[in-house]
Amino acid sequence: MRAATAIPIKLPPAFLGVTRSGTNRRWRDRLDARASALALAMVQRHQLPEMLARVLAGRGVEVDGVASFLDPTIRSLMPDPATITQMDVAARRLADAVKRNEKVAIFGDYDVDGATSSALLAWHLRHCSLDPLIHIPDRIFEGYGPNVEAVRSLADRGATLLITVDCGTTSLEPLAEAKRRGMDVVVIDHHQCNEELPVVDALVNPNRPDDMSGLGHLAAVGLVFMTLVALNRELRVRGFWTLEMPEPDLLGMLHHVALGTVADVAPLIGLNRAFVAKGLIALRRRDHVGHTALMDVARLNGPPEAWHLGFALGPRINAGGRIGRADLGVRLLLEGDISEAARIAAELDRLNTERRAIEQAAEAQAEAEALAAIGLEDKGAVIVTASEGWHPGIVGLVASRLKEKFSRPVFAIALEPGGIGTGSGRSIAGVDLGKAVRQAVADGVLIKGGGHAMAAGVTLKKERLAEFRAYIEAALHDAVTDARHADELLIDGAVSARAVTTEFAATLNRAGPFGSGNPEPVIALPSHQIVFAEPVGQAHVRVRLKSTDDAIVNGISFRSLNQPLGNMLLAQRGQPVHIAGSLAIDRWQGAERVQLRIIDAAVPDPGPAVIR
Repeated sequence: MRAATAIPIKLPPAFLGVTRSGTNRRWRDRLDARASALALAMVQRHQLPEMLARVLAGRGVEVDGVASFLDPTIRSLMPDPATITQMDVAARRLADAVKRNEKVAIFGDYDVDGATSSALLAWHLRHCSLDPLIHIPDRIFEGYGPNVEAVRSLADRGATLLITVDCGTTSLEPLAEAKRRGMDVVVIDHHQCNEELPVVDALVNPNRPDDMSGLGHLAAVGLVFMTLVALNRELRVRGFWTLEMPEPDLLGMLHHVALGTVADVAPLIGLNRAFVAKGLIALRRRDHVGHTALMDVARLNGPPEAWHLGFALGPRINAGGRIGRADLGVRLLLEGDISEAARIAAELDRLNTERRAIEQAAEAQAEAEALAAIGLEDKGAVIVTASEGWHPGIVGLVASRLKEKFSRPVFAIALEPGGIGTGSGRSIAGVDLGKAVRQAVADGVLIKGGGHAMAAGVTLKKERLAEFRAYIEAALHDAVTDARHADELLIDGAVSARAVTTEFAATLNRAGPFGSGNPEPVIALPSHQIVFAEPVGQAHVRVRLKSTDDAIVNGISFRSLNQPLGNMLLAQRGQPVHIAGSLAIDRWQGAERVQLRIIDAAVPDPGPAVIR
């Protein structure tokens, strides 16, 4: 009898026969036999276009769930907020503060989720005639989460209730100081919990061990929204809402929830999909001063889509917290004056441009270090880069870029004067970074650290950098090996260039919004000739593809110049290739055209390719 490890594993057939692509991946049909049958049933029962049915089936949608998936609503997907542990306690304490006209302090995180959470909560409290204090910590000088000095300052300014949003779950001592200073504390957070929880009046966190709500996928801003639903209900019971003080329209503020949810890379499943879908509708109304200023300065053409929130709007809000004033994002989202909002948005845009320049310089240095570490043998499961002079606000972005390039977890650490390093890590699917980092703290390798499966933050002493490298390599080696071995590109279907129209792209978009947890459909174009290919911008490759019946489709491969994919596209000019990518509608000067965002390519094997 053979050992278990010797039993051969039968892989499913490679899509279009691609076993090794330009990005060194195997292509596989996203749909297995059951999902293919589901797609056929959807076509027959709901008269869906075949490719749309394949997209839905590939995301686990059942035949009876098609209508609700295509039109996700808050009403149908949001459970009673009371299902979250201590939500009722939090709502009652906030209602007390409103009725007593207390001085409330909001302590938020410096990222987009924290900014949108703080802005949404402050907007509601202002509607209730309160004037809350808002504190967003400085990323460099204060770090993440509540700190004792800031808590004391808020108490000295008269706050009797401290509400932390997108932080606080692990802030034991600062929140204990708040209690010593006579403040009540409500925590609204979604981060992973340590064994010891803070002693507060209410901890609203669906990821606490005793919470059975199943809402751990919500971003903090989504939890704030649910808290305000519960607060509205509590104030309704107390008779607070009148003609002079009407109940605020929470659904009208879903643009905050959508932006924070997408920017925090929360999975777009269940309630999150409804938040983002309806939030995008709110953004398209352009009736919010701050969001409109942000969209204008980002030069959005046409109605905003989910990817705009993650790649255009979110980074500008983040820029204030990364390299500027941490509260700029909140100020913009609360601003009612059009001219002042435009000024703040312009400043955030300037900071974002500055951030990109700083990031690019650090990324080039980090990439060189990474290449030297992994060598030609592609060795090592985890990349840990570190340097003096890096801005602490951009290390997470650097880690994210290198993770994409090297397909393994990456840490980028800024070494600061005094011998302390602060950094961020980004992981790949199947590798729990946060768990490893928390264990490193428990084992004394790190000063502090935390996070979740896909991202983590670390603080360490410079002299222990080599020890951390060895520790994290040993901790994650097996998981990374397994994850990289299983690296595949899942394809939703194949079409010819003739079918790639704006109408076809709009049909696929009915399955959106797309993002984490609901990936964009990946479409393959089999054996299309590259009739044009050239570098464009600083790091992209633009191509034009032609099918055998002479139909043309334009494509672009982002950030692939001088990378394996970009090199393949340029080298195969004039030759047929299999191309995989996602479709987007490109709007320019009032005209619309479809564009293929290329994510992979492969040289066809000899013989005809079959379009599925």
